Amino acid sequence: MGSINGSDAFAPRYIAQSYNHADSHASALRLILTLNPHWEGPENKVEFVRFTDGITNTLFKAINRKSGLTEEEIDKDAVLMRAYGNHTEILIDRERETNSHALLARFGLAPPLLARFKNGLLYRFIRGRPATHEDLVTESVWRGVARRLGQWHAVLPISAASPMPKSGKGTSLLDSVEVAADGLPVKTDDLKVIQPRRPGPSLWAVLQKWILALPTTTEAQKQRRRSLQTELERVVREFDNGEGLGEDGLVFAHCDLLSANVIILPSEGRPEDEKEVNFIDYEYATPSPAAFDIANHFAEWGGFDCDYNMMPTRSVRRGFLTEYVRSYAERRGIPQSLQPEIVDQLCEDVDRFRGLPGLYWGIWALIQAQISQIDFDYASYAETRLGEYYAWRAETDGMEGKEKPLRERRWAEA
Repeated sequence: MGSINGSDAFAPRYIAQSYNHADSHASALRLILTLNPHWEGPENKVEFVRFTDGITNTLFKAINRKSGLTEEEIDKDAVLMRAYGNHTEILIDRERETNSHALLARFGLAPPLLARFKNGLLYRFIRGRPATHEDLVTESVWRGVARRLGQWHAVLPISAASPMPKSGKGTSLLDSVEVAADGLPVKTDDLKVIQPRRPGPSLWAVLQKWILALPTTTEAQKQRRRSLQTELERVVREFDNGEGLGEDGLVFAHCDLLSANVIILPSEGRPEDEKEVNFIDYEYATPSPAAFDIANHFAEWGGFDCDYNMMPTRSVRRGFLTEYVRSYAERRGIPQSLQPEIVDQLCEDVDRFRGLPGLYWGIWALIQAQISQIDFDYASYAETRLGEYYAWRAETDGMEGKEKPLRERRWAEA
């Protein structure tokens, strides 16, 4: 199979072309026909189905509706084309995304990666339907998510996603952040850049890069960035401790398990209450504490509207984590007798991590508010998500005389 740590042997084909938003159909067709030259000719009928069109990416499904083919046969040869949005390199390491996809495909956890092009990827289509946030709270679905996430965390080597620097020392986090969201060169000002325990990519390194990329045009923006850096320093002191599942407290995590990235597969003979799912979109995948990936997924149960009434209660979280640990332990050879203790610890860890997704997506949304061109109020979303983080801080710091916010109340329910 080749070296787990070396990505060269698994590098996908490169097509030296670009997708052009202004010339969408023609540029997409050129890419698809370069990949599949046998789709050219009068007997072929190439069509595109647009799934998403946003700042982070544009996603097409390319199909060849040749006469005589069934829908299943058409889907079997279908190709997904993901084109990156403008300026998203500020938020997303595209090289790492490609490597993550190739790694996942080798373990059967992602569709085969067919090719890269100048501003995107081409990969095989998988049948199924994207979940809704209402699906996520349905037991048959959340059990499927728990099983698949346990498999991810158990089998994927973080060394492939997080190669040690050749020097053996940590590389500067500034190396891959050239401009901030306001288009100006990144300045550290008086920020003390954090150094995570483990060199290379990680949740902590991503958060640091994002804070460094925040705009600093006004004094208020500079103050906001300093404040968030202080929070990051505190979070890293408290949470980057090498404890938890995986290697040095880190697993290969998805870090963006919102409903649309959970694909519910066709039942195909399975009982209706045993859903099987796959995960898509690996833009944010990176080594992370398992408890963060799980807490981050639970945060998505409320959808983009942040409906905190949908948050999982303690008993539901324990059910999810029991299913997750069963899947994880099966693949790591952990005896059944030890699993209840792992579930107990994970319940505590996920509870501790519940505020961190708010910090993560709050910082992300502050950057999106500067670079995004789609019709979404990222500035308000940033305040909502950061509000979750600060409400969690107030709760864990022993808030006196104030009513718990809804999210905290729901989380505490049995």
